[in-house]
Amino acid sequence: MYRTHTCGELRIEDQAKEITLAGWVQRKRELGGMTFVDLRDRFGITQLVFDENSSAELKENIKKLGREFVIQVTGIVRERSSKNKNIATGDIEIEVTKLTILSPSAVPPFTIEDESDGGDDIRMKYRYLDLRRNPVRENLILRSKMAHEIRSYLNEREFIETETPVLMKSTPEGARDFVVPSRLNPGEFYALPQSPQIFKQLLMVAGFDRYYQIVKCFRDEDLRADRQPEFTQIDCEMSFVDQEDVLNLFEGLTKSLFKTTKNIEVGDFLRMPYSEAMSKYGSDKPDIRFEMLINDISQIVKGKDFKVFDDAEFIGAICAKGCAEYTRKQLDALTNWVKRPQIGAKGMVYLKCNADGSLKSSVDKFYGEEDLKLWAKACGAEAGDLILVLSGDHDKTLKALGELRLEMANQLNLRDKNTFAPLWVVDFPLLEWDDETQRYYAMHHPFTAPKPEDIPLLDTDPGKVRANAYDLVINGVEIGGGSVRIFNSDLQAKMFDLLGFTKESAEAQFGFLMSAFKYGAPPHAGIAFGFDRLVSLFCGLDSIRDTIAFPKNNSGRDVMNDAPSPIADAQLDELNIKLDVKENE
Repeated sequence: MYRTHTCGELRIEDQAKEITLAGWVQRKRELGGMTFVDLRDRFGITQLVFDENSSAELKENIKKLGREFVIQVTGIVRERSSKNKNIATGDIEIEVTKLTILSPSAVPPFTIEDESDGGDDIRMKYRYLDLRRNPVRENLILRSKMAHEIRSYLNEREFIETETPVLMKSTPEGARDFVVPSRLNPGEFYALPQSPQIFKQLLMVAGFDRYYQIVKCFRDEDLRADRQPEFTQIDCEMSFVDQEDVLNLFEGLTKSLFKTTKNIEVGDFLRMPYSEAMSKYGSDKPDIRFEMLINDISQIVKGKDFKVFDDAEFIGAICAKGCAEYTRKQLDALTNWVKRPQIGAKGMVYLKCNADGSLKSSVDKFYGEEDLKLWAKACGAEAGDLILVLSGDHDKTLKALGELRLEMANQLNLRDKNTFAPLWVVDFPLLEWDDETQRYYAMHHPFTAPKPEDIPLLDTDPGKVRANAYDLVINGVEIGGGSVRIFNSDLQAKMFDLLGFTKESAEAQFGFLMSAFKYGAPPHAGIAFGFDRLVSLFCGLDSIRDTIAFPKNNSGRDVMNDAPSPIADAQLDELNIKLDVKENE
């Protein structure tokens, strides 16, 4: 056998045992006539000792050793004279009697240590080396443990794990599809699933009652830290349930994950309407770990001949506690920050509530002390606080204030990654209007049911209809979302009509689902969690990349195997694809 123990297993109770270990050379140190080698595997590190009495053959092999060599050693466990309390095996070492080099290694392009000197690009190119580092490996071990706990929780509640197709029909709604040409059907294409949505609804029609799947999904979208072209969902659907049933069951799943993987007890989740999330936090995924709520001060600041405010649809303010000492330089930096294209504000007004009780604003020319006292009262400001004000279009200004709120929280260290504040955001709008195309789009997807009491508004004022939909948000990150589904054919047809589908286009894209509804569809609802995001939250990471074994970079490329890449002309011919490539002039 290659080993009798792992490199993280031996303890002081094992001294005097003859053992065999195998692993990678972490480092080699020569001190006088002694050589020390740290041997590493996924379970830990054990120190090896080669003394001056070692055989000539052993000494010759020691000289050959370099970082990341794969070796096998046999030796005797003995107590260390200089113990290392930072590792589990720090009380012992191995006096080596036999050494076999199993596989030599080239010099790694970066150090395989917890704090590596490798940048993102080089680590992604040599991802198989990066995965040897403890932090990355531990993230993936946590991911594996979470997947196991999810399956256990759902299996115990009589869910059926069911695989759905990876090659399916393309639908133009939603994000862009990745498409796959069909060799056997020239000119026709499959799509990779953005979600198993239709299939899981069909499983409810089929009477499965409770379905789940930890499933790969694909979206051809622009990338960012929390988004990859391929990602993993915890995808679920249930029959004969309403919104409360879904929220209670998956709140329970989330609490169970916190308890089993992080040993954290999380209380009951807050329920917050979408309208409140937007008006108080400027976001449909509010971070509720801290206050600093948005205050509508439109009525108390207008009519003072300050044109910026008088012409604005909305004026909102946040109160940053204890920040009245911010310098002009800091305030100018904040102003420039909100004026960035990503935020979109035209400028920023501030009011300092000084420690001595005086008030100083950037618009003192237009507002007297009594006016400014009203600002402070409306924002709940006290001596030492700083009020920041943005104005303009209602929706855009709310979102800008939401971003400014998060930026101030970052500056004030209010977003502790070891604090978790989950909530459900509910009562989303069913539809959103797009001025460019002059039509409604589904806020979630076309199969989301409206609130029963709002159904009459579909004929009179569709923009006011609320969806029977819900999102799970933790620490300002949308972890998952779902909805009660439409299961009535007539209501689904009305929804398609509102979304601009002709009967022919609805039949072409979703005819098989509509047909299934004619054969007794049960009331059903579902939810999907972003598994990568959930793991990254549990790991305390801002990016999902280090929770994925082999991720893509910010351009959607796998720099390790150089994908995507061109394919051979013969393959293109088989697929009946002709590329129109213009030569550079």
